[in-house]
Amino acid sequence: MKLCITSTGNTLESTFEQRFGRCPYFIIYDTDSKEFDAIENTNGDSAHGAGIGSAQEVVSKNIDVVISGSIGPNAKQVLDGENIKVYKGTGSTVLENIELFEKNELSEITQAGKPHQGM
Repeated sequence: MKLCITSTGNTLESTFEQRFGRCPYFIIYDTDSKEFDAIENTNGDSAHGAGIGSAQEVVSKNIDVVISGSIGPNAKQVLDGENIKVYKGTGSTVLENIELFEKNELSEITQAGKPHQGM
């Protein structure tokens, strides 16, 4: 299974980022191989459409699950359309959230939050 965790940095020890569309990095973690890639979120500085652009970027990585603090309605719609589940992260680092997910201790986000406007 491939997880995508929103992050402030490019390592598993990086601080977990609450925002999806405007996070600085996406950490793509493979639960089988335990390997990860850090992808800079080039959509984060967009004046409009950061959530949609970020969701499309994530979809292109063939992930199964997103772990973030919040997600806007447009991004959630894109992910829902690809059957990608979104979970609310509660740990302080990327690695803590991976561990919590693997223990089934994160809640699924079934409804999007309010849209975020600009930076």
